[in-house]
Amino acid sequence: MRSSNPVFSRRGFSRDNGYAGFNAQQPQAGGPAVGNPYAQGAANPYATNPYAPTDTQFGAPAPVRTNAMTMDDVVSRTAITLGTVTVGAVLAWTLLPVSATSYGLAIGAALVAFVLAIVQSFKRTPSPALIIGYAAFEGIFLGVISEMYNSVWSGAPFQAVLGTMAVSGATLFMYKQRWIRVTARYARIGMTIAIAFIVVLAVNLLLVVFGVADDGGLRSFGPLGAIVGILAILIGCFFLTLDFKQIEDGVAYGAPREESWLAAFGLTMSLVWIYLEMLRLVAIFSGDD
Repeated sequence: MRSSNPVFSRRGFSRDNGYAGFNAQQPQAGGPAVGNPYAQGAANPYATNPYAPTDTQFGAPAPVRTNAMTMDDVVSRTAITLGTVTVGAVLAWTLLPVSATSYGLAIGAALVAFVLAIVQSFKRTPSPALIIGYAAFEGIFLGVISEMYNSVWSGAPFQAVLGTMAVSGATLFMYKQRWIRVTARYARIGMTIAIAFIVVLAVNLLLVVFGVADDGGLRSFGPLGAIVGILAILIGCFFLTLDFKQIEDGVAYGAPREESWLAAFGLTMSLVWIYLEMLRLVAIFSGDD
C-alpha cells in the first residue's frame, strides 16, 4: 500500500520493490504468515535486515550495512525540506504584495510543486533536487496564501503554525505511546476514507467552478466548512501516522540512507496539508474580523 499525502502516490520504503510498512507479502490461504508484520503469530519483521546482502553459498548474513538510514538522517533531511519551505514562504510574503498577480503566481507555484511531487512519486529512487524543488515552490505558494489570509484575518498564519505544531506534536505523542497503532487494517480503512474525502472535495470544486455552489459548498466559511476542515485535519494526522510508521520501519529494516529523503518528502506534504487546513479553520473561527 502506498502511504500518501495530497498526491496519493508517494511510495514507501522499498523492500525488494515492495513496501516495508504496508505491502509485505500476504500469507497464502491456509499457510503461515510470511513477511506480514500485522498477521497474528507472524515472526518479528525486524529480526533480520532484508536490505543486507547475504552469502549466496551459505546463506549467512553479510556484514552490517554502513549506509543504512538513521533517525538523524530523517531529522536532517526534514529540516532541509521544511527550511526550504519556510524560506520560500518568507520571501514570497516579503516580496510579493497581495494582488491578483501574486495570487496567479501562487497558483502557478502550487501546480509546479504538484508536478514535481508527482514525478518524485513515480521515481524508483528519491531525488533530493526534486524534493527540494517541491519544497521551494510549495513555500512560495504558502507565503502568498498566508499573506492573503493575514490581510483579512490578522494573525491567522501565526495561529495556524501554532495549531499545526500542536496537532502534529500530539499525533507523534499518541503514536509513540502506542495509543495509535498503524496496522494494515488501520491503513486500509484510513486510506479509503481519505480517498473518498478527496473525491468529494474534487466534486465540490467542480460545482463551485461551474457556479452550482457559489458559496463554496463544503469549503464555505461557515459551520459546514468548519466541520469539513476538522475532518481534513484529522486525515492529515492519519497521513502523519503512516509517515511515522514508514520511518520506524525504514530505520528498523536498515533502509538505504537515501530513503530518508522520502521520509522528509512525506512529512513535509503531511505538514503542509495540515497547515493549509488549519489556516482555513482559524479564518472560519475568526469570523469577518
